[in-house]
Amino acid sequence: MENYHKPDQQTLQALRNIANRLRISSIRATSAAGSGHPTSCCSAAEIMSVLFFHTMKYRPDDPRNPNNDRFILSKGHAAPVLYAVWAEVGYLKESELLNLRKIDSILEGHPVPKQQFVDVATGSLGQGLGAACGMAYTGKYFDKASYRVFCLLGDGEMSEGSVWEAMAFASYYQLDNLVAILDINRLGQSDPTPLQHNVEKYQKRCEAFGWQAIIVDGHSVEELCKVLCQSRHQPIAIIAQTTKGKGIPVAEDKMGWHGKPLPKDMAESVIKELQSRILSSSKRLYPPTPTEDTPSVSLKNIRMPSTPSYKLGDKVATRKAYGMALAKLGRYNERVIALDGDTKNSTFSEIFKNECPNRYVECYIAEQNMVSVAVGCAARDRNVVFASTFATFFTRAYDQLRMAAISESNINLCGSHCGVSIGEDGPSQMGLEDLAMFRAIPTATVFYPSDGVSTEKAVELAANTKGLCFIRTSRPENAVIYNNNEDFHVGQAKVVYKTNDDHVTVIGAGVTLHEALSAAEQLKKERINIRVIDPFTVKPLDSKTIIDNAKATKGRIITVEDHYYEGGLGEAVCSAMAGEPGFTVHQLAVAHVPRSGKPSELLKLFGIDRDAIAQAVRKMLSTTTNAK
Repeated sequence: MENYHKPDQQTLQALRNIANRLRISSIRATSAAGSGHPTSCCSAAEIMSVLFFHTMKYRPDDPRNPNNDRFILSKGHAAPVLYAVWAEVGYLKESELLNLRKIDSILEGHPVPKQQFVDVATGSLGQGLGAACGMAYTGKYFDKASYRVFCLLGDGEMSEGSVWEAMAFASYYQLDNLVAILDINRLGQSDPTPLQHNVEKYQKRCEAFGWQAIIVDGHSVEELCKVLCQSRHQPIAIIAQTTKGKGIPVAEDKMGWHGKPLPKDMAESVIKELQSRILSSSKRLYPPTPTEDTPSVSLKNIRMPSTPSYKLGDKVATRKAYGMALAKLGRYNERVIALDGDTKNSTFSEIFKNECPNRYVECYIAEQNMVSVAVGCAARDRNVVFASTFATFFTRAYDQLRMAAISESNINLCGSHCGVSIGEDGPSQMGLEDLAMFRAIPTATVFYPSDGVSTEKAVELAANTKGLCFIRTSRPENAVIYNNNEDFHVGQAKVVYKTNDDHVTVIGAGVTLHEALSAAEQLKKERINIRVIDPFTVKPLDSKTIIDNAKATKGRIITVEDHYYEGGLGEAVCSAMAGEPGFTVHQLAVAHVPRSGKPSELLKLFGIDRDAIAQAVRKMLSTTTNAK
């Protein structure tokens, strides 16, 4: 136990006093709010006291200082004890704690980054450790700095598979700057946890995942001080055996108290008892000052060094164009990093890896953890993060994506192999729900590039766009249709085919844009002209360009997409047209669960190829003619 100096009795008593004051503040805040989780706060009081007043190095007046140690409260329902800590260090006013959960207070029911001392939102359990891994990886390998990362987990969330994905990631990458503290208080929300107080089993599980695991009494400040000074050669899991509701006699280790504040009269008597345990101590504790060795970073103006270098008509898959664009962006921007889930030779992020191996993070087949690691890497604006896998595999990480939006995270996701156009691999590999999924996220921008040039522009724009960005890429090779100097903007569509006498506006994206262009040539021979629009971004959608051009085709619009009907391009266009009189929108999309086959066969089978588009145009024109 090198470098461990046992704290003197005054320090230990001051830490005990702080722990009880944290209990008092948590009880007061939740009772004032009429809701919250005081018993979950009370089990963690000594852990929080030792972490914030003895172990962690940080500047309490500057919570986002890049040199500070990081802390993630993965058991986010214990937010009041975190707020109590920041009141104890003087960052928050104690009176503000009584505004917990109020509409005009920043102290929400679970941690969110509008609080300067919170880096990532938590509350959906099982995700804090993955984000902590991203921060720790950044600290060790990108920043090469002294700061450490501490993550407090509840025992209930240890049933989440994402926790163990993170455990595997941390040990594989030897994140010896990462400490996980497991608050083993035995009780879940509606039942005891599966292992209850069998701390030896938790220890064996953590050790099996490559962590150094140490069991402590989670209410002994002396044991906590000692273990948190442990020398580190691998990630450390501190398995703290605690009592839920510690300090609240009626609720200690009792079921039925989760998420319940104490009635006012009971709260007052408990607070009096806790106050009697606070012994006078002349010692005032301050957090240790951090080492100032974190490099300054600016993520402004992340630009491509030159315009794209494609030739019109050359064929390239947008998935490959993504990999080439990412490598090009990374070549001249040293804080651009790439993550992948063991699909790099399909998403083509391997091109980035080959050029910038030290900035590529292999996350293996653990997509939930990959998204959480991406959020951690992007925290405090340390990196511009791109993470890629098959579009369909992001569905299993949807909760992580949802929480990334709540975390106000700026991460960029690339989903390849979208739609039935991937062909023979069949429906388990086909991204057919991804547009719906990302369109539903408030902070998301959804790019759907259709050639090499627009893909490169999408990558550059994503790097400079706040919030979540999703780039949807395709497997088939399609012709380059844009000049290298074409200007692209978020929310700006392109009219790629038009005449002075167009009858129908057709909107396609990716492979279906090229099918629409083929249909245009086919229909031209029949003296039927169509106008073809590439939306470029499905969210935000360029409603003005669509409306202006559709007016020229007497309000006739056909959308065609390699996606299910629900939530995709067609519904985005229908939403844009809502309330606009005189428009008719006909949607072509994948109608049911597909099967294996050749791409051309599948596009035909589901009625989204050039023949189906041409037939839909003819039908729309005959219908309107008959109506007249």
